[in-house]
Amino acid sequence: MIQTTLLLAAEPKPAGGAALGEVFAATAGVGFVTLLLLGLAVAHRTRRTTVLARFADAVGRRTGRPGWVALPAVMVALSLITALFGMLWDISLHIGRGRDEGPLANPAHYFILVGLFLVFAAGMLAVVLPLDEKPGPASVKITKHWHAPVGGILIAASGFYALIGFPLDDVWHRLFGQDVTLWGPTHLMLITGAGLSLIGQLVLEQEGHAATAGTGVKEAAKPIVLWGLRVAALGGMLIGLSVFQAEYDFGVPQFRLVLQPMMIAGAAGLALVAARLVGGRGAALGAAIFFLTLRGVISLIVGPALGEPTPSLPLYLGSAILIELLALTPLLRSPMAFGAVGGLLIGTLGSVTEAIWSYVAMPLPWTSDMRVEGLLMTVPVAVAAGLCGALLSMGVQGRLPRPALSRTVLVASLLVLTASVGNGLYATVPEGAEATVALTPAGEGMANAEVTLDPASVADDPSWVQLTAWQGGGLVVDRLERTGPGTYRSTEPVPVDGDWKTLLRVHDGRTLAATPVFLPEDVAIDAEEVPAEATSTRGFVPEITLLQRERDLDAPGWLWAASNAVVLVLSLALILALAWGVGRLSRRITPGTFDDESPIAAQEQGLPHRGGALRPGVA
Repeated sequence: MIQTTLLLAAEPKPAGGAALGEVFAATAGVGFVTLLLLGLAVAHRTRRTTVLARFADAVGRRTGRPGWVALPAVMVALSLITALFGMLWDISLHIGRGRDEGPLANPAHYFILVGLFLVFAAGMLAVVLPLDEKPGPASVKITKHWHAPVGGILIAASGFYALIGFPLDDVWHRLFGQDVTLWGPTHLMLITGAGLSLIGQLVLEQEGHAATAGTGVKEAAKPIVLWGLRVAALGGMLIGLSVFQAEYDFGVPQFRLVLQPMMIAGAAGLALVAARLVGGRGAALGAAIFFLTLRGVISLIVGPALGEPTPSLPLYLGSAILIELLALTPLLRSPMAFGAVGGLLIGTLGSVTEAIWSYVAMPLPWTSDMRVEGLLMTVPVAVAAGLCGALLSMGVQGRLPRPALSRTVLVASLLVLTASVGNGLYATVPEGAEATVALTPAGEGMANAEVTLDPASVADDPSWVQLTAWQGGGLVVDRLERTGPGTYRSTEPVPVDGDWKTLLRVHDGRTLAATPVFLPEDVAIDAEEVPAEATSTRGFVPEITLLQRERDLDAPGWLWAASNAVVLVLSLALILALAWGVGRLSRRITPGTFDDESPIAAQEQGLPHRGGALRPGVA
């Protein structure tokens, strides 16, 4: 690996797909490991080895769960932590250093690939482990003597969806150049698959409990341990959903600021509502604390420990407290109403706490410029997410409402999310606007800047006017100080030499524009240097043309649309698969099967106090 890195470093960093040698090497490595695991699975199914069974049973005895639940659950937890570390490190590396010399030269890629591969492997392990038993009432018949838990199928499907993002990402780069943004369609596949695999984990856990209910097998895990497992699962989901916000966490978002509160409220609505309804008293607060602890530790490792840009993180504590307080009202006995009102509280009062937190800990505080539009986008998404969180909790407890209502909520939620994201992505560049930048040397390769906008109305009440310097060995985000109508000055020196890309960025309402201060020559994309001059006047352009300098914006429109359609179809397939799995579980277990493990939650919601046996007449 070191030898490959040194060889690649001698050449210009590629701006398209990976070298074929690296593609073959990665494919061969993954294929070899896959064959090894496949051989072990076949040996287990044909009873030629008991290694898997003994190991799974040992883990099961310590957690009070069947082995086919316990071992995959441990694997999923470790895998997602590994993938999360890799993702945040990868984002930080790209922000600080730019493009890779090659995918095998980026150490973070190994953590992502291993983590996501093990998520898929954990799901398949849950599928192959059960031998002489039917793994829960919702299991899927594969052969006459082989039934697979539906949760295992969902975990494997989520992992597979994430994994295929890797080869699709290389194809994407060959077609459209490198889209140096977290929100590239294939990048989103990696994040979505990892985060949503925890829905499969919740389903698998409930299948394990339902499989032992009524059999006389007493589960060894204490209620507090089971509560902790559910809190960790929903806290993990909160972590996964929060990765979508990572560009904002680092301070280099490529999209309008109004999207950040919407994403935070959506993640909180889904995960915290589900946590409180599934886990019982304190579970929403526990999920938020789990998020802050794990995500905070990884952020510190990526930043101070590894010397890369350090991401901030949302708080979620305000929203969690609101959900816990709401649970003290009679609404707790009506999960759908609880989810809707909980989402409303998260989208309003919860967003206020996040806005205050943004001034304390985020690189880009929320300004009055986005207040009205932010509420119009955030509140509907939060309510929709709260309803989906309620549906998820009801599904794993065998209490889904009638299919027509469930489907309507799911489809309506997707439409609300699509409309809000679409609105947030819409940005304009003021025609004929330009900026004059006067640089004063402030040390080797550094300069202070004075900026004059023409016309001054380009930034009446801006979300930001900033100088951003990145990909030169670090990150500098300087929010400029306003000195008069349309005039600003830097608060610290910014780099204007070497490999740094330094831009003036303006965001006001729907305006999202930039102009270069300094850009280095880039041989790989045949781009000339934009020099840092003592005084320069340059027009504003769409930010994407500078932040994603390597992207080929001249690709045919039909090819771009078709490629996005492929990703959309795959994404909808995953969502439908998860909805099918939760619905299948709900139809085949007795309502309230969390009761004996979480009696507080059962009593609060008015559930019968009974175990998870099959419903009469359900085969």
